[in-house]
Amino acid sequence: MKVSQLYVYPIKSLRPTTITEGILTTRGFQYDRHFMLLKVIASHDSSGATTLKNMHVPHFPEMVLFHTDIEYPQTEKDSGKLIITYHPPLSESTPKPLKTNRLEIPLQPNPKSLKPVKVVMHQSPTTGYNMGAEYNDWFSACFGYPVVLAYLGSNSREVLGTLGPAKQDKQPALRTIRESLTRPDRKWEQVLLVLIVASGINIFLRGGTLLRDGIAPQTAQNLTPAFLFTTSVVVLALVLFYLYTLHAQKEDRITFADCAPYLVISETSVDNVSARLPEGEEMDRTKFRPNIVVSGAGEAFEEDFWRALTVDAGLGRESPKLLLTGNCVRCQSLNVDYETGKMGTGESGAVLKKLMKDRRVDPGAKYSPVFGRYAFLEPKGEGISLRVGDEVTVIEKGTSRSIFDWPGLTN
Repeated sequence: MKVSQLYVYPIKSLRPTTITEGILTTRGFQYDRHFMLLKVIASHDSSGATTLKNMHVPHFPEMVLFHTDIEYPQTEKDSGKLIITYHPPLSESTPKPLKTNRLEIPLQPNPKSLKPVKVVMHQSPTTGYNMGAEYNDWFSACFGYPVVLAYLGSNSREVLGTLGPAKQDKQPALRTIRESLTRPDRKWEQVLLVLIVASGINIFLRGGTLLRDGIAPQTAQNLTPAFLFTTSVVVLALVLFYLYTLHAQKEDRITFADCAPYLVISETSVDNVSARLPEGEEMDRTKFRPNIVVSGAGEAFEEDFWRALTVDAGLGRESPKLLLTGNCVRCQSLNVDYETGKMGTGESGAVLKKLMKDRRVDPGAKYSPVFGRYAFLEPKGEGISLRVGDEVTVIEKGTSRSIFDWPGLTN
């Protein structure tokens, strides 16, 4: 199997940027879903207060009329550009778009000059930054209602449920520590443990020094409990600090992506969906919102059982490992017409219904069909480039399907 397509979604729910090479991080492809749009909802009373509503394709299908492109930074001083192009829908009497609007956004804005805004997505909160009138007004004019463009910056969201590999790996604490200390990339933790042990020994030796220096036995005896107590407190505090830092390293975090840093689908499964449409029609793979598309799978939907993949980057590059931890359960976004920005009509507007006939295979979301797998990057793969054409190998398969359990998204 090989990587056949790669996609980045710089603004959540808008059209993707097609790439041939992407830098892997534990929170997704570089620049993936670092922006999102929120609709401004006015209060019904006279207070003038407003609230912000997250914008997602199934509820705001007109979002697909916005195309994205990335101009990557070329130098350290270059912050790069995010280019948005708005294509109004075609009408029967107008063979070409009425108007094409273009907006340039800094790829890496400075959050210090922006106003913070709270964002809660699928019960997982974070803080974004309001990009301001220059960008909000442009989007608002296109949508026909007020919206806010939010930038994530260096913030992130917690992965809920058991989708994150760290939560699925429920090994005992002592085993976690032992494995961590034997990894070559955890030398700082080995040093920390040595310091913990040395601190405890040092405090105990202080008691012996007092006796050696002539302090009365009774006085030393009275001091011993104090030394033991102090030793216990210091060592316990250091151990707790160590465990906290170890947990913080293992915790899985995401951007404005729904549930995981990556979504993997197979061309073979897309072909299966296309075969359900009238002759001559093909399923647009981007409606599944994948990051990584794999070609060469032997059977449709065999990815339901994939647990781990490695990608042979070739030319001496390291091979990153992706951990596939959960199914992606689907919604009305599959039925959106990408030309009109509305729910589709006819067979192409009934894709979700077609998949519900035989793809409701996850008991954690029994009313939703499954297509694709959520994936997390093993930390050692941080910074490695993934390219179209790289070979993909399934190194671990499950004997049963995983169960989706993100709170608030299950049914």
